[in-house]
Amino acid sequence: MEKLISMKHLKTFELIEAVVRAGSIRKAAEDMNLTASALNRRIQGFEQEFGWTIFERLPRGMRLNPAGELLMQHIRAQRTDLARIQSQVADLSGERRGHVSIACSQALLPYFLPQQIAIYRANHPGVTFSVNVRDRVQAEQDLASFSSDLALVFEPIHLVEFEVLFTLTQSVHAVFRKDNPLARKEVLRLRDCLGQKLALPALPYGVRHLLELGAKRIGRSLYPAVETESFEMIRHYVTHENAVGFQIPIGLDEHQQNAITHRPLLERDVPTGKLLLGQMKGRVLPVASARFSNQLMAVLAEQVD
Repeated sequence: MEKLISMKHLKTFELIEAVVRAGSIRKAAEDMNLTASALNRRIQGFEQEFGWTIFERLPRGMRLNPAGELLMQHIRAQRTDLARIQSQVADLSGERRGHVSIACSQALLPYFLPQQIAIYRANHPGVTFSVNVRDRVQAEQDLASFSSDLALVFEPIHLVEFEVLFTLTQSVHAVFRKDNPLARKEVLRLRDCLGQKLALPALPYGVRHLLELGAKRIGRSLYPAVETESFEMIRHYVTHENAVGFQIPIGLDEHQQNAITHRPLLERDVPTGKLLLGQMKGRVLPVASARFSNQLMAVLAEQVD
């Protein structure tokens, strides 16, 4: 395989990935500005050289077979190795280039990641970023498929291929309007919130998982008035119906310069969770991604202090 996986195949790999994304030769050919027959010949030629077919040709399209899945994993690993080498060569020439891809929980989007990316790019303007919003299952899948270099995710599930670089404990906060009676409580209990209209994240998310555990502890159930995959919607919705939403501190505005406020739920009611920064186990990161992970670790360590 090493003999076959060479620079001359990079374009072919792009075409194979296009077919995987599109699910058919015809659609992939349109996306890549080729004829369907030319694309099909290119893939068949590679399969002959490779020694195995890599696609199942189905009546309604194409999908990778087991050999193709192994090949795709190798392609992605090769691409990330090439990116790492290119980044190292750029460092040797005094240029600061590279690309960082990160899978993250929604809580990191409003405040934390925009600030950290801007700080990094101020020093390394040649580095570009992809930020992929993922739930706690998808983030680990992103690492395994090389779709993301890093993951910063709340309460991941499996951790089989997840190498933890840093852990930050986060309590669950209730979010509500400043004129809500909950704002006057010095200690906020989960039962105080359950008597109000609830805007909850969907079941796949770590905050919802911890809330379900907390409700089970006190023999209660959660009945959301609104359930959504968007924490941004929750943050805005509570201002309209005077409902109660939930978030972790890293996803909240420290200055509270708007109509909402927040309070931590008592830990014995709702357990704290872990925000984990990690990468795929055993992987050597591209230079830009490794440096960005070091920056994140330093900043997260300050929050612990």
